[in-house]
Amino acid sequence: SARVLARAWREQRPHIVHVATEGPLGASAIRAARSLQLPISSSYHTNFDDYAAHYAVGPLRGLVAGWLKHFHNRTQLTMVPSSDLIARLSQAGYRNLALFPRGVDIERFHPKHRDAELRRSWGAHPDSLVCLVVGRVAPEKNLNLALRTWEVIRCQHPDARMVVVGDGPLRAHLAATWPEAVFTGAISTADLVRAYASADMFLFPSQSETFGNVLLEAMASGLPTVAFDYAAARAHLSHGVNGVSVTLGDETAWMAETVALANDAIRRARLGLRAR
Repeated sequence: SARVLARAWREQRPHIVHVATEGPLGASAIRAARSLQLPISSSYHTNFDDYAAHYAVGPLRGLVAGWLKHFHNRTQLTMVPSSDLIARLSQAGYRNLALFPRGVDIERFHPKHRDAELRRSWGAHPDSLVCLVVGRVAPEKNLNLALRTWEVIRCQHPDARMVVVGDGPLRAHLAATWPEAVFTGAISTADLVRAYASADMFLFPSQSETFGNVLLEAMASGLPTVAFDYAAARAHLSHGVNGVSVTLGDETAWMAETVALANDAIRRARLGLRAR
């Protein structure tokens, strides 16, 4: 509680309090820090108000958005992972925003970790096209779009494989609906590194990210990526140069661009090299 935190901070006073969790603990930390007149910073991690629409609580979206704004505006600085999100939050009334850039370890995420045995375990032959999705298996990640697109790709490439790395509430349902896709569940970082390097293209269908570090992990691993033009893709993808970027919300174009990339191995190689 705020009282417990305030008591601890009176005994050992911090120079600054950074709030990295937008929930009850974070709210308690803000109350305690304000009572002690400590400087407070926060970071904006998740579009909780956007998620409301995916979990049948759409009417609460306005309340959630208002609470988040109140939460962050009680701090002296809110760190935000992308410039386009800063613009959106500023327009919504958030104050004292600053860009907090992201990055990945480009030696850990590297094409050198490609693993033929792992590909075989996915049912992929050396020449099979492997499409990869990484992230929480949940409604807000828009995985149905990637899986429907994979079905179209299979009409021309019957041996194409789809690998979904991650866990979440939709995993069992999606695995039952698409039994020929590979759903790995949660895996270690070492296995994740191998999964990226062993795929042939990265599909990023989500439209609800504050950033999307998986995009940078895929790029560092030498994968051509198809993503919507916002957040990490807005900052790091140049359409037709180091990946494929599609107007946010245009799922028809996303599917068409993905199928076209699946049909062009030379373009995939060129984009993947430039992504790295």
